[in-house]
Amino acid sequence: MSHVELQPGFDFQQAGKDVLRIEREGLAQLDQYINDDFSHACEKIAHCRGKVVVMGMGKSGHIGRKMAATFASTGTPAFFVHPGEAAHGDLGMVTPQDIVIAISNSGESNEILALIPVLKRLHVPLLCMTGRPESTMAKAADIHLCIRVPQEACPLGLAPTTSTTATLVMGDAMAVALLQARGFTKEDFALSHPGGALGRKLLLRVNDIMHTGDEIPHVSKNATLRDALLEITRKNLGMTVICDADMKIAGIFTDGDLRRILDMGIDLHQAKIVDVMTPGGIRVRPGILAVDALNVMQSRHITSVMVADGDQLVGVIHMHDLLRAGVV
Repeated sequence: MSHVELQPGFDFQQAGKDVLRIEREGLAQLDQYINDDFSHACEKIAHCRGKVVVMGMGKSGHIGRKMAATFASTGTPAFFVHPGEAAHGDLGMVTPQDIVIAISNSGESNEILALIPVLKRLHVPLLCMTGRPESTMAKAADIHLCIRVPQEACPLGLAPTTSTTATLVMGDAMAVALLQARGFTKEDFALSHPGGALGRKLLLRVNDIMHTGDEIPHVSKNATLRDALLEITRKNLGMTVICDADMKIAGIFTDGDLRRILDMGIDLHQAKIVDVMTPGGIRVRPGILAVDALNVMQSRHITSVMVADGDQLVGVIHMHDLLRAGVV
């Protein structure tokens, strides 16, 4: 980068605050455009049998990509098409069942204007977002959403700043309004975000990560306390289940129980496990969400819990398993 002389004593903080002020004022003006056109646009999108196709050039294109991504992740199938590429074949992605959202602050984007006759011929509904209701795109639109702002934050009035923020916010407003209208849930959101932390929390179930088979720490009701302690050490889950040969649960013994009986002066070699275990014990069902098992552990202040079908032991889950799975 070539050396550039800065203005002596330039106040970067004040310049930044000025930008925030101007953009806040711009967004405050946007409120007036959440009107009947906004409702009509949302209803049109809600009843669309295809997908929402978002288009925009330059900075509007970048905003359009984010808008399409937000729609898609909140229950409105959507994708972005570059207007330039659309003119050279990508328009074939668009069907009469879709709806096109075209973005241009000036409303005079040549690349989009060139596509409008074809979209009209295909009977594709056209929703245009511009800052000029008198523009060519606004007049050609089936629905026009105004995104006019008093001024750009750029002091030269050249770089799209306030206008792109307003466009982004208007897109968010539509996406969230549609989300609420559809009764979209956290679980629905997780289905489109299976790789994220929220997806792991909401989709992972106890039977996906629990210890089963030989990994389950368990001893019989005839075992001694010493036998139980050896089993706890071998399986390294901080507990053992006491059950019969058919894995029917009688009780549970944990590290915490060991500390309790040590204070009671019980003989570790002679004591029977049934005399010091906690009868029954806290358990969860194998099909519940892992996050629900986490809630049980946190509310009961325990680090592991039995997984059971009634009194039938099928597994054990430890807090470390939830940590490894990214649920915590």
